[in-house]
Amino acid sequence: MKKQSLVKGTIILGSAGIIAKFLGLFFRWPLQMLIGDEGIGYYQMSYPLYMFFIAAASGIPVAVSKLVSERNAVRDEGGIISVLKEAMIFMFIMGAGFTIILLLFSKDIIRFLKWDSRSYYSLIGISLAPFFISIMSVFRGFFQGMQNMNYTAISQLIEQLGRIIFGVGLAYILLPKGIEYSAGGAAVGAAAGGLLGGIYLYLKYLNIKKEFKIKKVKRNLKIMNTILYMAIPVSIGSAVGTIMSLIDSALVPQKLLEAGFTYKQSTILYGQLTGKAFTLVNVPLTLSVSLCAALVPIIAEDYILNKKLEVLKKVELALKISMVIAIPSCLGLNFMAKPILNLIFPGQEAGHEILKYLALSVPFIVLCQTSTAILQGVGRYVRPIINLCIGCVLKIVITLILVPMSNINIYGAVIGTIAGYVVSALLNMRALKKSLNISINYYEIMIKPLIASTIMIISVVFIYFYAYNYTISSKIACLISVFLGIIIYFIIIGLIGILDYTYIKKKIIKR
Repeated sequence: MKKQSLVKGTIILGSAGIIAKFLGLFFRWPLQMLIGDEGIGYYQMSYPLYMFFIAAASGIPVAVSKLVSERNAVRDEGGIISVLKEAMIFMFIMGAGFTIILLLFSKDIIRFLKWDSRSYYSLIGISLAPFFISIMSVFRGFFQGMQNMNYTAISQLIEQLGRIIFGVGLAYILLPKGIEYSAGGAAVGAAAGGLLGGIYLYLKYLNIKKEFKIKKVKRNLKIMNTILYMAIPVSIGSAVGTIMSLIDSALVPQKLLEAGFTYKQSTILYGQLTGKAFTLVNVPLTLSVSLCAALVPIIAEDYILNKKLEVLKKVELALKISMVIAIPSCLGLNFMAKPILNLIFPGQEAGHEILKYLALSVPFIVLCQTSTAILQGVGRYVRPIINLCIGCVLKIVITLILVPMSNINIYGAVIGTIAGYVVSALLNMRALKKSLNISINYYEIMIKPLIASTIMIISVVFIYFYAYNYTISSKIACLISVFLGIIIYFIIIGLIGILDYTYIKKKIIKR
């Protein structure tokens, strides 16, 4: 199988991720129109538990990716199949176990977390997803380890289409029974998407397997131990981040009650934070996640082959790309929060102030994700976990203190998120410098993208107001200004030499 470069892999996964997020708007928008902020609140209460499983299981595909890449570097086909087999057995058991727990103990979970009882149907609806997602994630790790991102990218699109068709369809069918039933139907979409994406990857794997000369491999518990040794720290690190969301789902609505809000008002505010603000913040994070997925196996291969110079070059390129993505996204979502929300959720722009401030977390989340992937690629698994735990504790403390204050309320959770990721990102960068013994050129990596982004956002705001005065349409003005802003941004980063387009073109065409 032909390998792909870091840049090409990132572009493929990033493009698929952005398209998937765009398709996701066809899930989120009709859902918002059908069930409103209250229904989104019920849906989002169960979602962190699903994301907790995704995070807890995320270490396995990362470990598979790294181990497959290392074995592929030395042409060990038997080792590749063994890694895939052992990982599949583990994830089958883990996914099935989590699904059974959610089905059997859903009411107990809701009581323990003090959720609204009407979130029960969403929790039941999403309970089947862990099983199908776990199988799909192993195949994604395999293809990423082979450094071919095409199949993973296509599976993302198939997964999202399945989620839209089944999720929105069931939400519409069940709406006459009540908002809570409709939210439960929407949650089923995650399982449907995982099933369809998994089937596609399995069929592609059968084709690839024909290229291997190995017909059969025996079980190898040493490989299982190696997978778990790598996966557990990664999973814990990912789970810590998701635990932040899970804690928010239990903590924020309760603390909003202490601030004087009603149950319905608390649910609506929480829905605006998670269903609107975080949904849009997650769009640029999709590109970051794609970068990280491409980064781990490539750095792992260079690291095991002792290509130190190549590792350092890719670290610098990865950090630069991450900031080229994060900083303009931060400024765009901050300055254009209301027009963007009005464009995506017509007549539902409530919550734009939450998005405005939450956008400030984007550069730090992206930096935290990228530095974590680099540290994982060179075998430093524990340090990112410790750093994220420190950030998580800080977030909890800030949330507990600020959310009950009536004049701060939901913004206390936003401040906690920003502070938590700032601390985690800075600690990760410190660990990165120490582990690889490198000096980071912050001017090239951060200051130049900030200059380009500042020029871009000034242009975007000017174009928006000019277009709005001409068209008297916020939606049209927003589309025009964002489109032209992207063009302006890429022109500027070329003019001031942030990225070497000749180098990138070479990396896209040839590894």
